[in-house]
Amino acid sequence: MNLQHRIELLEKLGKYILSDNVDWKAIKEKAARENSWFIPEFIDLASDAIATSFLDTAALNEAAEKYGLATAPNQPKTVGVVMAGNIPLVGFHDFLVVFLSGHRQVIKSSSRDAVLIRHLVETLIEWDPAVSQWVSFAEMLKGCDAYIATGSNNTSRYFEQYFGKYPHVIRRNRTSVAILDGNESRHDLERLASDVYQYFGLGCRNVTKVFVPTGYDFVPLLEAFKKYNYLVDFHKYKNNYDYQLAVLIINKLFYMTNGSIVLHESTLPFSPISQLNYEFYDNREKVADSLRNNSDIQAVVGNGYLPFGEGQRPRLLDFADGTDTLKFLRNL
Repeated sequence: MNLQHRIELLEKLGKYILSDNVDWKAIKEKAARENSWFIPEFIDLASDAIATSFLDTAALNEAAEKYGLATAPNQPKTVGVVMAGNIPLVGFHDFLVVFLSGHRQVIKSSSRDAVLIRHLVETLIEWDPAVSQWVSFAEMLKGCDAYIATGSNNTSRYFEQYFGKYPHVIRRNRTSVAILDGNESRHDLERLASDVYQYFGLGCRNVTKVFVPTGYDFVPLLEAFKKYNYLVDFHKYKNNYDYQLAVLIINKLFYMTNGSIVLHESTLPFSPISQLNYEFYDNREKVADSLRNNSDIQAVVGNGYLPFGEGQRPRLLDFADGTDTLKFLRNL
């Protein structure tokens, strides 16, 4: 299976994801039933971003050229891939880069996100049965030559223990933040709302904290964020919102809310579902310096950083945790 054929299959998969195919629609509905955090809106958001950003012809060819993938590995390795399940198809990028690199892979999908990735792989196999020799699924990963594993801080310690003696990429919890200067337009703040609310804030690229200048007026932000007030109609999110609000009230802590999110002052970058932390600053450069080497931070949104609203749309060569998995695979 040469590189050009692999790229053609991936391009075809991108068109399939964007289509109104009956089987694909049914699978998305099944995924939403099996994991109530995966509402149809967010399944479509994730899959459409994959199709347009990862499976775009120009992006695939750019990656192939940059990493010299025209020549298949002389001795293809078997890569074990442990996928997370916090947002729909969160492990697709790992599948994609291993497939593109010409190595075999064995996938352990998350029980929370098994339906979508399995269907897409099965669709590739239906188009070309040879894919089954390169991609398979297993409940336990044994005998692989290398591993790519994503999980929580807890599970990452186990991954280190199990996979540490092999070439590996191991990821743990990360989150994203935004730096505001107070001059943002209503449009900017509405796009920031997408970075905060999409996927209910469960992704590592979700903004869970904002840095704001001293004296910042939160009213325009809270008003712009009402764009996503409808999310409180989903019971799992509403339960979290009610709980976080109750905790702050009981402990007599200061908070602000617009009815769908709670703002609370905190130095912590991570915040619970339905809560957004904020911290005042006097010197923007000091904030930037503090984030530069912070291993908890996946992305920074704001003027001079990732544009507002682009937090959940990484490009093919935007690697999680800053670890270049294509380079890792090329060097196996």
